[in-house]
Amino acid sequence: MPDALIVGATGMVGRSVAEQATAQPLTILARRDTGDFPPQHRLQRAAPDRWPGIIAAERPAILISCLGTTIRQAGSEAAFRAVDHDLVLAVAAAAKEAGTSHMIAVSSVGAAAKSRNFYLRTKGEVEEALRGLGFGRLDILRPGLLTGDRQGPPRLGEGIAMLAAPLTDALMHGSLRRYRSIPGATVAAAIVRLAGAGGSGSYVHENDAIRALAD
Repeated sequence: MPDALIVGATGMVGRSVAEQATAQPLTILARRDTGDFPPQHRLQRAAPDRWPGIIAAERPAILISCLGTTIRQAGSEAAFRAVDHDLVLAVAAAAKEAGTSHMIAVSSVGAAAKSRNFYLRTKGEVEEALRGLGFGRLDILRPGLLTGDRQGPPRLGEGIAMLAAPLTDALMHGSLRRYRSIPGATVAAAIVRLAGAGGSGSYVHENDAIRALAD
């Protein structure tokens, strides 16, 4: 993996990326120090409004964004958009300006800029904006329900969905397969693989493609 910087490393997927990226140290940019990132990585702790400046100074070859919250967690649609749209694009623009050639971003299955669903519309708008920045290579991952251990307070709805996932996944065939649940560690393994991929272009990876990359 070339020199890479990750934002969103305190979440399920981002933390797993840090755990699995053993071949090359990462720069982890986070608001807080959780104290349990693997020692080979370098933590930069700062308020999010300082992240673009730090990224500009770091000039990473790869930017990995695992940023993401929920409207319930954020407290409002505006607060959600400030993270999942505004902050993602701010760090992406800073990286592109600094010469970063490759970005890997976690989005969501069903993301579409014209969706009637606010969450999916926001994700789709971010995807379109990232394409417009003109990275040499852009990889967008669209997982469904993420399963695995999640830090922080439990999310009742997600907990119920995880319990039901084996049944609901079995009912999803054909074009519905992309909506199946997927372990956060599997998404992280795909990100680590993509970080060493090289090449150019813009790619979207959904459930089956993410699993294939992780194998």
